[in-house]
Amino acid sequence: MVPKETDEDFLFLAEDEPEPAQEHTLGEWQLLIVDDDEEIHTVTKLALSDLTVLGKQLKFHHAYSGKEAIAFLTRHPDVALVLLDVVMESDDAGLKVVKQIRDELGMDEIRIVLRTGQPGYAPEESVIKEYDINDYKTKTELTRSKLVTSIISSLRSYQQIRTINQNRLGLQKIINAGANLLEQHSLHEFSEGVVTQISSLIGLHAEGVLCAQIEDDGSASETIYVLGAAGNYAPYIKCQLDRLGNPRIVQQITNCLRTHEHIFTDQETVLYLGNEIHSAAVYIETNRPIENFDRQLIEVFLSNISIGYENVTLFQQLKHAAYIDPLTKTPNRNEFIQILQDTRRYEAEHNVAVLIDIDHFSDVNDGLGQDVGNELLIAVTFRLIEKFGIYAQLGRIGADVFGLVGPDTELTPERLQAVFDEPFKASEHSLQISATFGFCHLTDTAEQGLTILKHVYIALNKAKKHLGQNFQYYQAEMEDEMAERLALLRMLRQDFAHDKLQLWYQPQVSLTTKQVVGMEALLRWPQPNGQFISPAVFIPLAEYSGLIVEIGSWVMEQACLQIKQLQKQGYTGLRIAVNVSMPQFRSHGFVQSVIDCVTTQQIDPQLLELEITESVVMDEPKIVIDALQKLKSFGIKVAIDDFGIGFSSLNYLQQLPLDRIKVDRAFIRDIDKPAGEVIAETIINLGKRLNLATIAEGVETQAQEQAIVAMGCDEVQGFMYARPMPPAELLTFLQQQKAAG
Repeated sequence: MVPKETDEDFLFLAEDEPEPAQEHTLGEWQLLIVDDDEEIHTVTKLALSDLTVLGKQLKFHHAYSGKEAIAFLTRHPDVALVLLDVVMESDDAGLKVVKQIRDELGMDEIRIVLRTGQPGYAPEESVIKEYDINDYKTKTELTRSKLVTSIISSLRSYQQIRTINQNRLGLQKIINAGANLLEQHSLHEFSEGVVTQISSLIGLHAEGVLCAQIEDDGSASETIYVLGAAGNYAPYIKCQLDRLGNPRIVQQITNCLRTHEHIFTDQETVLYLGNEIHSAAVYIETNRPIENFDRQLIEVFLSNISIGYENVTLFQQLKHAAYIDPLTKTPNRNEFIQILQDTRRYEAEHNVAVLIDIDHFSDVNDGLGQDVGNELLIAVTFRLIEKFGIYAQLGRIGADVFGLVGPDTELTPERLQAVFDEPFKASEHSLQISATFGFCHLTDTAEQGLTILKHVYIALNKAKKHLGQNFQYYQAEMEDEMAERLALLRMLRQDFAHDKLQLWYQPQVSLTTKQVVGMEALLRWPQPNGQFISPAVFIPLAEYSGLIVEIGSWVMEQACLQIKQLQKQGYTGLRIAVNVSMPQFRSHGFVQSVIDCVTTQQIDPQLLELEITESVVMDEPKIVIDALQKLKSFGIKVAIDDFGIGFSSLNYLQQLPLDRIKVDRAFIRDIDKPAGEVIAETIINLGKRLNLATIAEGVETQAQEQAIVAMGCDEVQGFMYARPMPPAELLTFLQQQKAAG
């Protein structure tokens, strides 16, 4: 559990920060604080009471449950920002409020900042993206400075969205005063209307017409895009003009845009629309000359709608900031979702959506600086456009995630991998990077763009966990698996909160005296039907979600309490080994929490042994070694578990402050085979040379025991001696052994 003082002090952690400049206030920002802790309301209001954002001060409103929050927002739709606690009347009360705000109340402008005092209850990334959550912070990391930064960023975002929506309404009023065509407020809808109306004016069907505009895509040359189209060309809306595969159309539209003049031929009519700043070309396949009367009619029509075109173009520029990534000048996540939806609607067959995640991109930012990181992203953008720009549409979905949608014959794992075979130039650096890919055939997914993106993310996350290959195609069962994992995680959180987890103990025996010398603490998760969920299933889930930090603290506390209880029963020299995972080492204050636990229970630190695996050491060697050395100096014992399973680094083994090496059960199981015998004997001999005790786990037969005794092993653990047992059974087992001995 998060200590009480964390909630009280999270806004006042020591941090150097300038005083905010005083501004002349013009109005107020309506801010709703939703939290079941009265003190959070008080310290939040105190921390932000003097804050002025864009000339306005904050007006605070308060709700103490999700139900109160929804009721308040229903009555006050002018709230700009909600500071929302995740865990209130239920574990996911805050997330339910977010869903109601977006789906039921339809409030898409309001900004939402999630806060939680329990890191294990962090929402999945897909939840944050799906419901447009502006920010997410744990209360332990949310200093006043970071809170103020989040508030300012959120309110600026709110104002920008409001401005866009207000401009949209204003433009709509102007457009409604004109003909039916000018009712459109989207540049693409306007363009489609232009080509349809012109076709109607000259007595043609809307087959084979389009409208294009030169846009600056950030490269040296300008690119022509299809803004609106009808008939056979409808699937190419928002695509580069080159994708039409018709050189004549490309040439005629290019000439029209460069000369600012209409083009009339026997085959087509190309009309110029706009001015020096905003220009477009309308291409119509007439297959016959246009009569003079029709030409005059078209010119009058174009004159009448030119102002409307300029208006919607200006409106499009306002939207540009909301839908175009400023760094790469490609569609951002919001726009890419719309592209996915449009492609799914018009040409789902043989098209695929792809997400490209650059591996370890944060290392570039941390090691070489953000400027180099930005240049790398631009270099990746240009290479993707160079390779796939004619066939596919590109967007930047996240900090280091790109999206592509296009033909599945072009967007293949092999062709995408080839993009990353050569290094990228970023500043003076030549960087060799790799990437992971998630694929989803558009025929295998839903019609909504957001759902398509969700399915591609599922495939991407699956690929990240796959050691054999760096790509994965979406399959429907993947979503079912994810739903099962989320349900299992939710159940684990609930059961842990209600003290339903248990700590069992498996005795460890001296091969010399045949007496119990210690035990390993093993976590158990019982179910109502009397069965147990395997630790191999729920431990990785707890580590992934961050819940393992809280569970690990509880295990450490229970183990120390058990040592204390055994001492009271007269078993004063028995140690208990506790497994420690990497997230615990990364957790702030882990070392001190272990020391405090030992000190509070007043037990001999030598009776507590921490077990780590090789994979933990190899993940973050410096963090692990530094932490263990501090714990070792306090007197706590250290053992390395599953030794020999990973690819051990003897260099790190020398640096680790070890007391004991455990021979993995895999080698004990195969000890009757030449390879298994050699490895087990090598590990035991290595332990002797390093003056470390050795313990073999998984011993189940007399033959296995005789083999490890002959090798000189010190201790043993396995079903042959005792199975894992709850505390009461452990005490009975020890009493029986004492009576027999």
